[in-house]
Amino acid sequence: MSDITLVVMDMAGTTVADDGAVVRAFDAAATAVGLPESGPEREQARQYVLDTMGQSKIAVFTHLFGDRAAEANAAFESAYEGFVDEGGVTPIPGAEQTITELRAAGIKVALTTGFSKQTQQRLLEALGWTDIADLVLAPADAGRGRPYPDLVLTAVLRTETDDLRRVAVVGDTSSDILSGLRAGAAVVIGTLTGAHDAPALRDAGATHVIDSVSELPALLLSA
Repeated sequence: MSDITLVVMDMAGTTVADDGAVVRAFDAAATAVGLPESGPEREQARQYVLDTMGQSKIAVFTHLFGDRAAEANAAFESAYEGFVDEGGVTPIPGAEQTITELRAAGIKVALTTGFSKQTQQRLLEALGWTDIADLVLAPADAGRGRPYPDLVLTAVLRTETDDLRRVAVVGDTSSDILSGLRAGAAVVIGTLTGAHDAPALRDAGATHVIDSVSELPALLLSA
């Protein structure tokens, strides 16, 4: 653990609490493309969103809505950014201190998301986090979002990390875990502050499961 030099960390659900804003924004997107506001079709679509938390939102909407994905994604981003502007997002307790402590110990931190670059930037600005990490990445920066390994591997390349055995990936969803494993990260940590529970994270292959990112310094900086 003490050999880790790069931590690739998810945002919503892992370092950021949004009080269910993703699901509410999805409902706005589904309504915008004409999905019935109640009934099995809406429930199945909402469940798919929950199951695929952490993945690129445009990919999720492409699966659900086909050629109307771009329209749905635009409605989603507008709704989510509205929640952000209304103060509906806050740091997970201890997240800022964790990032600061890791960087002070010489570990680089990359924040990643399944949101668009624009939405990610709005979120960072609302939190006052524009300079908190060494690197911030959205799917458009890497090629593909989670569960593909692209975000992790892009972080490795941009931070000039020389060994995947010195990379830790942290997230609250099965997609975060799978992305880290596919990239070859040595440590893939699930957190219990977001979408998926401990059994789901362990089933996905998490090497560790912690209550929140506030536990990371003790885990990663131990001798």
